[in-house]
Amino acid sequence: MEDSTISGSHPHEPHAGGFATRLNWLRAGVLGANDGIVSTAGLVVGVAAATTTTSAIFTAGIAGVSAGALSMAVGEYVSVSTQRDSERALLAKERRELSEVPEYELAELTDIYRAKGLSLDTARKVAEELTAYDAFTAHAEAELGLNPHALTNPWQAAFSSAVAFTLGALLPLLAILLPPVTARIPVTVAAVLLALALTGSISARLGGSDPVRAMMRVALGGALAMLVTYGIGQLADVAGI
Repeated sequence: MEDSTISGSHPHEPHAGGFATRLNWLRAGVLGANDGIVSTAGLVVGVAAATTTTSAIFTAGIAGVSAGALSMAVGEYVSVSTQRDSERALLAKERRELSEVPEYELAELTDIYRAKGLSLDTARKVAEELTAYDAFTAHAEAELGLNPHALTNPWQAAFSSAVAFTLGALLPLLAILLPPVTARIPVTVAAVLLALALTGSISARLGGSDPVRAMMRVALGGALAMLVTYGIGQLADVAGI
């Protein structure tokens, strides 16, 4: 009789480490889009409160989208590059230790599996078999939590961050430019709050937290940002700046 625990009694349950990586990328994309929505909405609402000139609002919005996307990309590139340099240094140290003190590394791997609940004999056998198959990968994953063949690409991270920000930023920019002058700000506020509620819900579901609380948190944050910049725009209008 076929063992149901092996044959796939849970065919839709993800077990691969790649799923967790894709989930993290998706969550980062949602957060990047959220940043684009909030920052651009605050900018265009503030400018629209000070002037009704479409060209001024458009110029400010495009400048904000461009600067924000580039800032996100550069920041993500620097952050991931630094992380990757640290990971490579750790992996180089691990490779060197495997070459210089293989018995000590084998004992260390055995101890890791014993700490997970295996008996000494079983842990030793697992460590030996994994070491024989691919010692470097086995030790990197068990000791460092790293897959040496799938390190994060800083260029990919930078591109993804810039794209996510830009897609999010386009919503408030279009919402402020397309409606009639008298409806610009109300339409933008409504569109932004709906979009933020959606990103908050998605982010919460990806993280397994309460979606209602997340939706309220991001919507209130976005509303506060637009309120502040709207007030600044009104003051600038009154002062004739």
